[in-house]
Amino acid sequence: MIDGTANSIKSFLKTLSPVDQVGAEARAAMLATRSIKTSSKSWAIDMAISMIDLTTLEGADTAGKVKAICNKAVRPDPSDPTVPHVGAICVYNDMVKIARTHLDAAGGRDIPVAAVSTAFPSGRASLEVKRVDTEDAIAHGAAEIDMVIDRGAFLSGDLEKVYSEIQYIKSLCEGRAHLKVILETGELVTLDNVRKASFLAMAAGADFIKTSTGKVAPAATAPVVLVMLEAVRDWYAMTGVKIGVKPAGGIRTTKDAIKQLVLVNETAGPEWLNPQLFRIGASALLNDLLMQRMKLRDGHYAGPNYVTLD
Repeated sequence: MIDGTANSIKSFLKTLSPVDQVGAEARAAMLATRSIKTSSKSWAIDMAISMIDLTTLEGADTAGKVKAICNKAVRPDPSDPTVPHVGAICVYNDMVKIARTHLDAAGGRDIPVAAVSTAFPSGRASLEVKRVDTEDAIAHGAAEIDMVIDRGAFLSGDLEKVYSEIQYIKSLCEGRAHLKVILETGELVTLDNVRKASFLAMAAGADFIKTSTGKVAPAATAPVVLVMLEAVRDWYAMTGVKIGVKPAGGIRTTKDAIKQLVLVNETAGPEWLNPQLFRIGASALLNDLLMQRMKLRDGHYAGPNYVTLD
């Protein structure tokens, strides 16, 4: 495996089979055409809701907005207690304590707070700054750290730096928080790079691999998610360890979410169809899922005032 040296990292990555880009794109397109029965759609909608990392990552975020999102996370539809709560709340560091305190008060003690860390979204900072960023988030109640890799280091071939930073942040999280490693696939250029970055992150200790920050396009494209799901499947076959996947960016509709679930089921397998191993980073998606859920329940779409505008 990898011992952290440049030679061991490069030797390991050379053992990976290259990605057939045409084949990956064709398979992703084919899976996107799959439809599910109405009887299964209700299950899929609730599963997708339970997998959402309900996210607000704007410079204009306020304490009031974060509290409102926390309320929605706990009770997505106040009129229907059968709707599951979301997978997590994802915010900037300075909002972690506000989110954790409000979730606890609102009955959401089992909903984790995820904090974007390590100089999100660019990753351009010293290791000391990244350490402080991570420690601050955990100290204020973050149970999940979404770190970004140094894409400049990866693309220039400094894989040892990328590996060692992930390993270091993992050591800070050990026993206190799960580590999600954001690859920012829109900047990695090729699917081969996505596969290599996925394995590099997993070898360094990632609990989840995540597509994107949501700040760079393209984000969670179907071929990218397919390649990452194949990576966690292959890693499990190699090591017996299951790693989660989190697509983020551009997943806005129920149809988008169901396509993701089909990708998971047909690629990594049904064992990954749970919030412990698959999350969807999104802000607008929850509203559409709630609207579609009401359509299945009542036979008509909700009025414009049915869901909150986030």
